[in-house]
Amino acid sequence: MPDLPAPPSAGLSSDRFRAEFPALRDSVHLASCSQGAASVRMTAALEEFQWSIRSEGAPWPRWMAEVEAARTAFAALINAAPDEVAVVGCASDGAFQVASTQDWARRPGVVSTDMEFPSIGHVWLAQERAGARVRYVADDDGTVHADDYAAAIDDTTGLVSVPLVSYRNGLRMPVAEATAAARRHGARVFVDAYQAAGVIPIDVRELDCDYLVAGALKYLLGVPGVAFLYVRGGLADAVPPSLTGWFGRRDPFAFDPRGLDFADTARRFETGTPAIPAVYAAAAGMATLALAEPRAVDAHVAALVDACYDRLAADGRRLWSPKDPALRGPQVALVDDDPDELAALLARRRIFVSPRGHVVRLSFHYYNDAADIEAACRAIREVRGRRS
Repeated sequence: MPDLPAPPSAGLSSDRFRAEFPALRDSVHLASCSQGAASVRMTAALEEFQWSIRSEGAPWPRWMAEVEAARTAFAALINAAPDEVAVVGCASDGAFQVASTQDWARRPGVVSTDMEFPSIGHVWLAQERAGARVRYVADDDGTVHADDYAAAIDDTTGLVSVPLVSYRNGLRMPVAEATAAARRHGARVFVDAYQAAGVIPIDVRELDCDYLVAGALKYLLGVPGVAFLYVRGGLADAVPPSLTGWFGRRDPFAFDPRGLDFADTARRFETGTPAIPAVYAAAAGMATLALAEPRAVDAHVAALVDACYDRLAADGRRLWSPKDPALRGPQVALVDDDPDELAALLARRRIFVSPRGHVVRLSFHYYNDAADIEAACRAIREVRGRRS
């Protein structure tokens, strides 16, 4: 096992960060691509939410402050302004809001990929009833080539959708190249960062995307129920969002049932009251992430992924993650005849992984260490046998 990189002076070391997650004392959590481990801060935040109802009854000012704290924390995480972030229920909601504001009659083309999470891809397909036409960039045995993305984009393309990291096998997608091609043809760019936000540094100014979505429950260390939609400041909608509610107004607390004024900021994409418990957890999760330096997290996770990949390959396992380390995100995709069974067998040993399709995904966060790799690989060998 190679030595992992030492963190810079700013931020907690990975060992100290790991101490924020009590469950890791008796379990191996390699399922962050589905649900992040529970931190002491997140658990305390959920207890605080419960106590707010018990002690204050209807503590709206406290809850709204927590919504703004989560919004501001996510904005800081991606180098955006808080007004460029909408608080939505899930990534699908964010994608739908974006889709509903496009002019499909003028530019009907949507470029997506087989490596896109279906919940996003289904939103684009549903727009075909409004005139959209979806084109797919196919994968080449789990890899998507930048030239293929560029070839799919033309002057009829209205929206280019590209994940930052694919949920299927951890592939780092050619976002920069896809964005450059979109800009050449005047198309807008939607980035799904769900499988990256929290472990891969994100700068929306550098990405040059128009929209970016990520939810809280995975690497952001929250729970299901809330996601964040970045909308580049100054971006004009062809038509107003078709799903709206009182939080989408310029002044939600004006309580005017006859007025439909959309906020000038990304908040125009918001609808009703967000899931407040999930907001509490999201704010706490991002506060926990703020204890670590993003570059240290990225380097630590990349080293773990490479070490796990090499160990499984040495054991003779078939892997569906990219062979090129530069293309690997925070997970290793292990091909198995029965991924659900393997995940269940590992769970009995308190080793938590995430089966999807024909693979078991072993995903890594800053709280993971070399001992987690050893435990998982040893258990896989014991329950699946040795491979030559």
